Amino acid sequence: MIRHGIGNAVQSNRPILPRAENAPAGMKQTETPPRILIADDQADVLQALRLLLKNEGYQIETASAPSQVAEVLSAEAFDVLLLDMNYARDTTSGKEGFDLLTRIHAVYPNLPVVLMTAWGSVDGAVEAMRKGARDYVEKPWDNARLLATLRTQVELGRALRQTELLQGENLRLREQGASKLIASSRAMQPVLRIMERIGPSDANILITGEHGTGKEVVARWLHASSPRSRKPLVTVNAGGISEGVVESELFGHVKGAFTDAKTDRIGFFEMADEGTLFLDEIGNLPLKLQAKLLRVLQTGEFQRVGSSRTQKADLRILSATNVEIAKEVAAGNFREDLLYRLNTVEIHLPPLRERREDIPLLAKHFLEVSGAQYRKEGSSFTPDAMQALLEYGWPGNIRELEHTIERAVLLATDDVVRGEDLNLRGAHTAPGEPTPLDEMPLEDVERVLIQKALRRYDGNVTQAAEALGLSRSALYRRLNRYGL
Repeated sequence: MIRHGIGNAVQSNRPILPRAENAPAGMKQTETPPRILIADDQADVLQALRLLLKNEGYQIETASAPSQVAEVLSAEAFDVLLLDMNYARDTTSGKEGFDLLTRIHAVYPNLPVVLMTAWGSVDGAVEAMRKGARDYVEKPWDNARLLATLRTQVELGRALRQTELLQGENLRLREQGASKLIASSRAMQPVLRIMERIGPSDANILITGEHGTGKEVVARWLHASSPRSRKPLVTVNAGGISEGVVESELFGHVKGAFTDAKTDRIGFFEMADEGTLFLDEIGNLPLKLQAKLLRVLQTGEFQRVGSSRTQKADLRILSATNVEIAKEVAAGNFREDLLYRLNTVEIHLPPLRERREDIPLLAKHFLEVSGAQYRKEGSSFTPDAMQALLEYGWPGNIRELEHTIERAVLLATDDVVRGEDLNLRGAHTAPGEPTPLDEMPLEDVERVLIQKALRRYDGNVTQAAEALGLSRSALYRRLNRYGL
């Protein structure tokens, strides 16, 4: 006699396709297919689930007894465990499932576990959640609900693993502390003093400065020196996200919220919960989204796109912009009330041309990094190369310096970087003095024109792109290419 029904799990007539062609809904073709361990003592249940889930692109392993579950988990990694609650015949208490869940949760606390039983109850669901289960389904199951539950748990489980990696990275950064922030010049001393005072606080910080001045480095330092350093630092290029999807990226969405929303998705705010969210290029955030962001900062509450359920996030906001934000406020392009929320403290980073004492230190650091990367350890600069670095105007700031050193290491015929390896046009002109366009290679001309357009429009990428005859995404690609 079959004890548990198998519902409508075998009603699908779709062919079983190779996993790469039939990945779960909402999953990129290049992502690894999710691995699911199904634990149940009924052969017909295992077979029905195997057919259903393989048809959806999942990789399946099965276990028919509690002892096998622990054995399989110790040998392989899984995205989700689908666990039956009852194994002893004629037992409906769920004791076996609860006991096994407790042991699994103690060893694998981040493994999503979904419990199954033919004898579901509210009390059982509450007890399962208390013992570490992520969700609870009854037999006979509904295919759509089961698949939606598994998709959600796969995504959350992978997000947790990514969070663990970020936490490890943050811990390493914390150990290294300010050593990654290379700054000894007089112009940087006030900046360092402010950072040391506000780093351990929970205050929202606005970091301003030209492109390439090290705003993200400062954000990472502030996070690493804060009590939230063991939680994730989530970095978002607010200006680089398409306006049509920026709300979904920030706050997440539910399945069916729009045409391509084939599954639930968590947003950056949820990813950064209890940690830090770094919003780069905040000055280019559309006005509509500025209003939503303001509400979230005021209340700590948000809703996924397409959902009416209110969620909370406890996080610290660090933001950065290269535009003159006060001018944007005066022009009506940026909300003044949002600015007050973002810049409890403002940190302004000077351009590299105003902190030339740091150029030798930064250059030697980048030389060590690139030398190790390209197997040219022990590389050094000739005196004329260092002089060229000191005399150049560095319109692209530290990022341009880093790219210049990397290129020079590649071009150098040995482990010595010479002046000609740097390929700095006009390096011997007065600091900041432009080089004639007709003396530059085509690539440098394009970079200069982009820089001029950005300065003309006070760093507004949208306006600069329009003036250059480019789309905003095309301009961002060039900014990345040229280290701007």
